[in-house]
Amino acid sequence: MPADIPTPAPSRGRSVPRDPHDDYREEAVARRRAFVAEGTGVALRHVGHTSIDPAEVAGNVENFLGVAQVPIGLAGPLRIDGEHVQGDVYVPLATTEGTLVASYNRGMRLLSEAGGVRTTIADDRMQRAPVFVLDDARASRALGEWISAHLPEIAAAAEATTRVGRLLEVEQYAVGPMRYLRFDYSTGDAAGQNMVGRATLAACEWISAHHPDHPRFLLSGGIDTDKKHSHMNVLRTRGKRVIAEATLPSALLEERMRVTPAQLFRARQVSMAGGMLAGTANNGAHAANGLAALFIATGQDVANVAESHAAIVYSQLLDSGDYYWSITLPALIVASVGGGTGLPTQRECLAMLGCDGPGTSQRLAEICAAVVLAGEVSLSSAVLAGDWVSSHERLGRNRR
Repeated sequence: MPADIPTPAPSRGRSVPRDPHDDYREEAVARRRAFVAEGTGVALRHVGHTSIDPAEVAGNVENFLGVAQVPIGLAGPLRIDGEHVQGDVYVPLATTEGTLVASYNRGMRLLSEAGGVRTTIADDRMQRAPVFVLDDARASRALGEWISAHLPEIAAAAEATTRVGRLLEVEQYAVGPMRYLRFDYSTGDAAGQNMVGRATLAACEWISAHHPDHPRFLLSGGIDTDKKHSHMNVLRTRGKRVIAEATLPSALLEERMRVTPAQLFRARQVSMAGGMLAGTANNGAHAANGLAALFIATGQDVANVAESHAAIVYSQLLDSGDYYWSITLPALIVASVGGGTGLPTQRECLAMLGCDGPGTSQRLAEICAAVVLAGEVSLSSAVLAGDWVSSHERLGRNRR
């Protein structure tokens, strides 16, 4: 750093102030804001302005000093014909990207006028994936056979650590002397990463203690792909596998979006080829946009967008001239309990969606998938109709 630019005081070896007895008292929070102001000259007037009692964020954040206030826009109504949602919903979207809410709102209007979005949850599971390291490949194979023979005892050890988690299966993959395992659980309304980590640790400790060779293990061998996209998740599911689909009448598409089904279908062929060329994890338009905005508003772990944004679009140009459009989210990780879902702002947003009580995580998943489809319809049509750039110029903060 150049000599004429002073180094802020907090980086000179001074520790962030903490209260060892109660670090969530307002006095401790104010002391950290003063620490920043002293070291950087920045008065945290907006960061420090919050309606949240600091005690409420215990377990969600450490060294708390304030909040990041993200604007929330309202989109809808979005009509959903699902297994857990029936009727219209209004969707809070937290974002700083101009045009995002307007674009999703436009897609929701079209889908609702077309009769709504059909949503289906095809699978629901969360993983932890340990690896056992043996002396050679035959020992690895033998361990796999032993595990298969002792699955009831292994499941009992895992499920003893949780009230709601249930072991569904243990996948096995052999590599050299290693036995990669993928423990699949149902986790109720929780996203479940911590839950299945605790359960799988207990299962692995039981295996190591009861197998004659007492094999050693790592709790994560990497194939659970926490907060990373993987093709394994696309095939095997992580979180919820949700499908949203709709049939769009030709006349409605032309009236609302100024595109025809034939144009959309030809563009789909082009984007499929381009997606293959790029090796993309999503052959659609922008699932991450709507998911990130929904995740922030409802207290989801936003890093899970890395997995959740993976998607498979499938469409048909129907004999009637109408357009069938579906999107499958194979690794949607959402929760209606735990994590940030209990914080006041996030709880209000969940309540707006009817997702703030027990048994509502699948409802939330269906809403997420329907929102994603609305964004796909809107952006894809805007690109074809020439509205993509002009809408950002009109509603966004473009300055050049």
